[in-house]
Amino acid sequence: MSLNGEATLLRIFIGEMDKLKHRPLYEVITDMAKTQGLAGVTILRGLLGYGASSQVHTFKLLELSTDLPIVIEIVDNPEKIQAFLPTLETLFTTTTHVGGLVTLEKVNVIHYRAAITPSKKNTD
Repeated sequence: MSLNGEATLLRIFIGEMDKLKHRPLYEVITDMAKTQGLAGVTILRGLLGYGASSQVHTFKLLELSTDLPIVIEIVDNPEKIQAFLPTLETLFTTTTHVGGLVTLEKVNVIHYRAAITPSKKNTD
């Protein structure tokens, strides 16, 4: 897959404890993105954050939260991201007790390719 030049960054903010049928929501979203052929997904776990509820979630030992912020980033061409949005919207509207934030940004992809695995060398 080639991905160079203008692209779209889809960023999804959810909580670590958000689930769909006992499965972490970030895993569900990752599987959905892979099924739809998106270029890749990165999941980031936050140390501190709050959202629409204004409840602070932190990693401090004395105030350890079990619901840390999760950021899901997906970069692909604008058409593929736009095609993924209805799937994401359905997920958020059918899952109870899940809040979040979804944003889009224009980005410029400079480099995108799979790592090259070195071939086995003869050790004789």
